[in-house]
Amino acid sequence: MKKLLISPSQMSLGEQENQIYQNILKQSSELSLNLMAVKVENHPDDFLLWCYELLNASKDRMNYDLLEPQQLPVLKKLHDQLISAISFLQVKTLRVAPWPVVTTFIEQHKDLIALDEQLRLTSYIASIRPQSLKDMIPEDLLAFSGKHMASLDPSTYNFDVEWFASTKSAKAFHQLLADMPDAFDDALSNIPLEGNITHYEYQQFVAAYLKAFSDGNEKPTLAPATRLLAMRRPDVFTPISNNRLDALCGALGVSKLKNTDFERYWQDIVQKIQTLSWFKMAKADNELEEQLVSIKALIPCFFYYADTTTADSSNYIKLLSKPKRSTSGTGKTKRRGKESAEILVDRALAADDIPEHIRSKRDSIINEVQKGRGVNETISLMRTIFG
Repeated sequence: MKKLLISPSQMSLGEQENQIYQNILKQSSELSLNLMAVKVENHPDDFLLWCYELLNASKDRMNYDLLEPQQLPVLKKLHDQLISAISFLQVKTLRVAPWPVVTTFIEQHKDLIALDEQLRLTSYIASIRPQSLKDMIPEDLLAFSGKHMASLDPSTYNFDVEWFASTKSAKAFHQLLADMPDAFDDALSNIPLEGNITHYEYQQFVAAYLKAFSDGNEKPTLAPATRLLAMRRPDVFTPISNNRLDALCGALGVSKLKNTDFERYWQDIVQKIQTLSWFKMAKADNELEEQLVSIKALIPCFFYYADTTTADSSNYIKLLSKPKRSTSGTGKTKRRGKESAEILVDRALAADDIPEHIRSKRDSIINEVQKGRGVNETISLMRTIFG
C-alpha cells in the first residue's frame, strides 16, 4: 500500500492532477494504519488507474471492523475525492479525444452506465418534446424536469427520469413548475427545437426563466434551468448538477460556476464543449452513433464515474422491486388523474400487438389505472380474463 500511495509522485502530473493527489494524500493520512493493512498487488503507472485502484482498495478490501467511528466520515470523504477525481480525469479526455474514441468508451462502459436505460429516457423525451409543459400530464412533466416519484409507472416509464442531472432537491423550482408551467414554456419558447441557437436566444430564455421566480422569495438557480435546456436541446446544452460541477469545470479548464452563473454557463460550458474535436466531428455510422449524435451535448454525462452499483441504483430498477400498486400512509391506493390515465392507456393500446377486443375495454382499463394499477399490469390482466 505504501508503494501505491507514493507512486503518483513519480508520475508526470499536471497542476490540477497534482493538487488532487495532494488532497487525496492528506485525507489518506488519517487512515494510514488501516490502509497499510490492505494488500495491494496492482501498481498502475497512470493516475486515472491509480485512483481506481486506491478506491477499490479502500472501499472493497479494507477491514471496516478495525475503523473507529470517527474515521468513517474521513473514509467517506476520501471515496468522494477519488470518485470526483475519476470523473474529472475521464471527462478531461474529452478535451482531446476524437469522435471514434468517445463512442468506443461509451460502448465499452454501456453496462456500467446503464446506457440502454439512459437512451430510453432520451427517446421518450424526444417523443414529448413538441408539447408545451403546460399540456403535459404530471408524469411527463416529471420526466422532462428530472424528478422521480413513485407515481411513475415503470411499465410506461422504463427508465430513471433523474439521469442527466436530477432536480429532486430544487423544491422551489418544482413548485413553480407545477403552479405556473406556462411561465417556463415562455422561457423555453426562446430555444428553437432545431438549428443553431444564438446567444441572444439563450439570453431571452434566461430573462424569462428569472421572471418566473420574480414573485416569490426563492432565488432561481442554474442547475434546474440546464436540465430544462438539455431536454429541450440535448444536442446543444449539457446539464449540470452540484455534485459533479467540480469535475466538469475542472475537466474543461474553467473556474467552478456559481449557482447563479447563467452567463458563464453559456460561455464556459455550452460554447466550450462546442469547440471540442469530438463534438464538431460527431457523425453517425451506426444506430448507436445516430442516437448519440442527436444528444451529443449529454455525452459528458456518460464520462462521470460509474461502478457495478450504478445501474442497480436507478430509481426505475428500484420501482420494479416495489409493490405494483402504490399506497398512501393510510393504506388507501393512490389515484391518478383521469387525464393522465387516459393518455397512458391510449399510448399502450396503440401498440400493434394489442387485439381489438382488448382495445374495446379501454374505459375499464382507464378506471383501473386511475385507481393506481399499472398500465401494463391492467392490460395483462384483461388479456388473461378475455384472451
